[in-house]
Amino acid sequence: MPEKLAIPLGEVQKTLFLPLWGRAVETGRDHPLLSDPTAVRIMESVDFDFATVARNMKSITRHAWIARSLLIDRCVTAFLGVEPGGTVVNIGCGMDTTFDRVDNGRVRWFDLDLPDVIELRRQFIAETPRRTFIASSFLEEGWFAQIAEAEKVLFVAAGVLYYYEEKEVREFMLRLAGRFPGSEVVFDAASPRGVEASNRLVLRAGGLGDASPLKWGLRNAAVLGSWHPRIRVLAEHLYFREAGLRLTAGERIVGMISDALRIQWLVHCALG
Repeated sequence: MPEKLAIPLGEVQKTLFLPLWGRAVETGRDHPLLSDPTAVRIMESVDFDFATVARNMKSITRHAWIARSLLIDRCVTAFLGVEPGGTVVNIGCGMDTTFDRVDNGRVRWFDLDLPDVIELRRQFIAETPRRTFIASSFLEEGWFAQIAEAEKVLFVAAGVLYYYEEKEVREFMLRLAGRFPGSEVVFDAASPRGVEASNRLVLRAGGLGDASPLKWGLRNAAVLGSWHPRIRVLAEHLYFREAGLRLTAGERIVGMISDALRIQWLVHCALG
């Protein structure tokens, strides 16, 4: 067996391997809803305890990760349908491969994450003239200069914002609205109950313990509009109602409850 690649990442950064595992498993299924061979290659190459994830993770959680990917793919594709030469910034990209599924040959794409993640990412995924990696915390403003010439921007943040306090998220959204008026943001949110459930049932099940807890719980997307008049909710996407997943009868019931309680869902905002 080849030696596994060491992954000297921070605890929060290691959470990227959980949805990666979900995409790799989906890729190996008959008639997968999405195909991510890069996720399979990474899972086979890095020194991470995927066995614990496979043993402890509930199937409904894996379905939720696939739903999130499918819905984000649709949001990006719809954006590029209107702005084929637009710019997409993938915030907290981890080992995400959305670009590979939605590239229309014209989009200008930026994958942004912390330096240790970008260093690992470069070992598996290549930059191109239209796909650039940015090593930075999204809370810093220095990286804004790299996309300063972009006119139409869609910011995507999957599995990111709820690891921060509400004040930090609010300030970040307001900075985007001020610097990139007319842009859009798509991100996944979790209700306070969803935050509690994820910390207890997902992170611990994945072997990450209490070192990387979720913090921000969003009760209702309407709260975002109270932050500033520029923030306007365009749409909300419920994972188990819209994603077209193939679920068992029991999983459908759990999914309906999850959607009703907003355990986790996707929010699409305009920053006018």
